[in-house]
Amino acid sequence: MTAPHVSLPGDPTHLLPPSDHGLSPLTGWTRVHWEALADRLLDGLLPYATPDFAQYRLPGPPSHSGPWSDGLEGFARSFLLAAFRIAGSGGRVGPALIERYAAGLAAGTDPHHAEHWPPITDRAQPMVEAASIAIALHESRPWLWDQLDEPVRGQVTEWLSHFVGADVNDSNWRLFQVITEEFLASVGAPHSRAEIDAGLARLDDWYRGGGWYTDGDGRKFDYYNAWALHLYPVLWARIAGPRADPDTVARHRTRLREFLGVHQHFFGSDGAPVHQGRSLTYRFATAAPLWAGVLADATPLPPGRTRRLASGTLKHFAERGVPDERGLLSLGWYRPFLPVSQRYSGPASPYWASKAFLGLLLPETHPVWTATEEPGPVDTADTTLALPAPGWLLHSTAADGIVRLVNHGSDRLPPPPATAEDSPHYAKLAYSSATAPETPTGPDNHIALLAADGTPSPRGRIRPLGADGGRAASRHGGIETVSVVHGPWEVRVHRLDGPPDSPVREGGWAIADDSTPAESRTGPGRAWARRADGLTSALVGLYGWDGAEGTVVHVVGANAVGEHSATPCLELAAAVPVLVTLVVLSADPQVSITGAGATVAGDGTVEIRFPDGTRERVSPPESL
Repeated sequence: MTAPHVSLPGDPTHLLPPSDHGLSPLTGWTRVHWEALADRLLDGLLPYATPDFAQYRLPGPPSHSGPWSDGLEGFARSFLLAAFRIAGSGGRVGPALIERYAAGLAAGTDPHHAEHWPPITDRAQPMVEAASIAIALHESRPWLWDQLDEPVRGQVTEWLSHFVGADVNDSNWRLFQVITEEFLASVGAPHSRAEIDAGLARLDDWYRGGGWYTDGDGRKFDYYNAWALHLYPVLWARIAGPRADPDTVARHRTRLREFLGVHQHFFGSDGAPVHQGRSLTYRFATAAPLWAGVLADATPLPPGRTRRLASGTLKHFAERGVPDERGLLSLGWYRPFLPVSQRYSGPASPYWASKAFLGLLLPETHPVWTATEEPGPVDTADTTLALPAPGWLLHSTAADGIVRLVNHGSDRLPPPPATAEDSPHYAKLAYSSATAPETPTGPDNHIALLAADGTPSPRGRIRPLGADGGRAASRHGGIETVSVVHGPWEVRVHRLDGPPDSPVREGGWAIADDSTPAESRTGPGRAWARRADGLTSALVGLYGWDGAEGTVVHVVGANAVGEHSATPCLELAAAVPVLVTLVVLSADPQVSITGAGATVAGDGTVEIRFPDGTRERVSPPESL
């Protein structure tokens, strides 16, 4: 069964080639669909190009780097897409595409040209864009770099060379330096082998096992693991060729293979990726490591499954109006929605989604394009998967195709003693492929003590207590939470150590749609919201919620999935030591939210009964 989705006007995919359900029985999409959508994206940018094509000034609010940098970003990120399209066709594209990026390179790197690019300086956004340009130049080398006049090549290397010796943010940005300087090495330009090696060594420092890197020090787990920390080592090795250390390349390949074994579980049956972390406006860039694994011969997935997952996520967004009627990628998820952006996000930032088209570098005769599609994990079976490194617990259900991520480990805070405000994309107890968190703030998937004025306590720094089997646990502030999952159900056992007279509130999943507000029902100790297509969020107090009244919080304009959102909540006038809650997100009409229960023994052991009668036991604190 395909997971439900938001209401859509018309058919946004009517301009694409006909579906081929013989080769691709699940998505209907083949290589020609990828090529057609790439062309649509590239054509959509043309009205916003500067006269000599060095910048693309797209509509929308500027990033904190300003319009000049944003214009470079438009060139660099779309150049990635153009390079994959050019190289994937063996240069058999319209000459205008090659000519416009050649012209843009000449104008952008000429410091005397009106459209010249901002220079690469310490910790500045052009560092990010330089890496995209370096990758694109390498992958399209026979059709662009090799054909540039010598003075233009000199301008390009001069502009890129300002990366050498520059101060770089200690995060995935270290890999931008690795990529850029390796390209300089490949063309015989000045570079620092020590800086390349140091960047790769820093990546090793961040590896936490199981295929997971943190994006810099701290617990910063998100899709940057997929579209940056695993992707750039593969692209670096392609640029470096025989200069790459074989042991380093082998280590990266082993980690990528292990990661892809997990990453395949992050896509719902409708192609939607789990909505967690920053830069979500990059959307289908989540498919990039799938292709990288094939390019590097480092994937455990059969070719038909790789294409099913990648095509599924690209099709998911295309069916929901991405790109828009102008052929543009907006700052948002489906429709424009600025709260999913960050300070660094500008109008062209979404074009990091170009990384999803990496698969076009694989020849059309490769099995990844010729094999019949195979189902993804969620298409055929329910799955529960503990991920100890990030402190996550995945549970997905084949009946509705939804993937849920229970979060007991990623807060994206710098190491202590630094503090920061909660981010809705990291601080929630759970995320899924069918929902998005209320943004910038909301009660969804959060338990909080309420101040006298109603202000909820933040989750703050998450202290993981482990993830194993079907459960995970963490502590934040004065609250310890153990999550136990079974099928579509999650039971949360909360142990509270706070003022006994403080009110406490817990929220379930926020469901959203553009068309109509969700239907809702409430009662003592329970609350329920249902979208028109059947997607249901429910919250049921199993223990300690005596006297709590259920409510559903309806909001307009706070959710990336849809304009109208609804969150079931329970609120108790005074906190008690132990609270047990059933949390449900499901589109399966057969899923029950009744029949669950919980008891607490004198030693604090909690006995849980799920709605289908399955029983679990949660021991007192300090263990799972």
